[in-house]
Amino acid sequence: MIKKVLIANRGEIALRIMRSLREMNIATVAVYSDADRLAPHVRYADEAVHIGESPSASSYLKMDTIINTALRVKADAIHPGFGFLSENATFARKVKDARIIFIGPSPESIEIMGSKLAAKEAVKKYNIPLVPGTESAIQDAVEAAEIAQKIGFPVLIKASAGGGGKGMRIVHQAEDFAEQLKMAQSEALSAFGDGSVFMEKYVRSPRHIEIQILGDMHGNIVYLHERECSIQRRHQKVIEEAPSVVLSPELRKEMGECAVNVARSCNYYGAGTVEFLLDDQHNFYFLEMNTRLQVEHPVTEMITQIDLVKQQINIAEGKKLNFTQKDIPLMGHAIELRVYAEDPENNFLPDIGKLLRYRKPEGLGVRVDDGFEEGMDIPIYYDPMLAKLIVHAPTRTEALARMVRAIDEYKIAGVKSTLAFGKWVMQHPKFVSGKFDTHFIPQYFKPEYLAEADDELEKIAAQMVVFISEAAAKLNTKNNSAPASATMSNWRKRRG
Repeated sequence: MIKKVLIANRGEIALRIMRSLREMNIATVAVYSDADRLAPHVRYADEAVHIGESPSASSYLKMDTIINTALRVKADAIHPGFGFLSENATFARKVKDARIIFIGPSPESIEIMGSKLAAKEAVKKYNIPLVPGTESAIQDAVEAAEIAQKIGFPVLIKASAGGGGKGMRIVHQAEDFAEQLKMAQSEALSAFGDGSVFMEKYVRSPRHIEIQILGDMHGNIVYLHERECSIQRRHQKVIEEAPSVVLSPELRKEMGECAVNVARSCNYYGAGTVEFLLDDQHNFYFLEMNTRLQVEHPVTEMITQIDLVKQQINIAEGKKLNFTQKDIPLMGHAIELRVYAEDPENNFLPDIGKLLRYRKPEGLGVRVDDGFEEGMDIPIYYDPMLAKLIVHAPTRTEALARMVRAIDEYKIAGVKSTLAFGKWVMQHPKFVSGKFDTHFIPQYFKPEYLAEADDELEKIAAQMVVFISEAAAKLNTKNNSAPASATMSNWRKRRG
């Protein structure tokens, strides 16, 4: 039995994990850098240990320091959260070698799915649909250019060890191929220490659909429906929802079973996500598998009422899943907005500063996973996500309205945020109708749209100030001309 867990992460995900652990009566240990010494996750934990300076490389990426800390505080297990060391097979192996439970999949599964080429090779035996392209890393630029001609332009060059859009290039014509290949290889080497890249047919107008899976150590694997993750900037998600508006029950089942087979291909256990591209003809293709908890996992929790962190703990303890595929409900609709400290009017560039005002929305069907409080500084060392705003409602239409209401109630001052952008998306006709793809932002969004909305709000605010001032002036005039007895409150009268 797991009695104490060290969370090798920070911010909102550390806090979110701790809340589930507390409900399970499991003690929690926070680790923190200099920048996070006053962070909420540090105060919430049963124990907190300082592990280094503010940069990630000096704190949250120090494998041996984290493992030695877990040994020193006598933690039974380490939960890596997402990001940092969560998909690092070396770290998972070191944790296991230290006789500490790693709350996640096996190092071997992480290794296979950490390489897009190895993942493609692994899933072949299950006839998983793949985008046409090279089956191994590109070694010869001339040969690769010939393959690109056969596949047909545009093609996509991708880093094998990559993610987040790094080492990725879309090539529209043959004469640009050699240059774009070099750029992709150089960026992949710089970002991941591995310059291996491969190529595949570029799917036009794709939707990004991912399937949440859970597997235990006894061979039982289930899928917990899908998440639509097509609203992206710089190949990174900003808004997610569950379920997708375009999947029929039949297609959901087909993709879900396919995701289960992807998990089987690497003997997977734990929580994981299988990502697919869905084209405009509803053909789907395996993209990759993320061997960790996803940022957007709350929307799945909302529609299934299954706590994914608690399931991770049970699986890590060697327990069997206590439900089967037919037991998993699909209730209503959930939407998540990633609230980033970014400026959507300036190409979504990160913003730093102090949270001068921070007020969270509340009410039925509203959930906020965050790791900041009013008065805190936004550090420059980490991902600029402030919070995840999640709403749930019986229907998508109600969920959209609830998200708009929640965004209006969310008050952030001191740094720029993606709140106004999120509201703009929720009200855009293409998003409301469900007729969108991963090109939504470049196709429809212009920074001036938010500036126009700000101008309109300023006009309304100015009009309100004038109205209130005029009303106050009239009230003062009336009060000054009235007899004293008329201006006395009922409370004063009763006292007299």
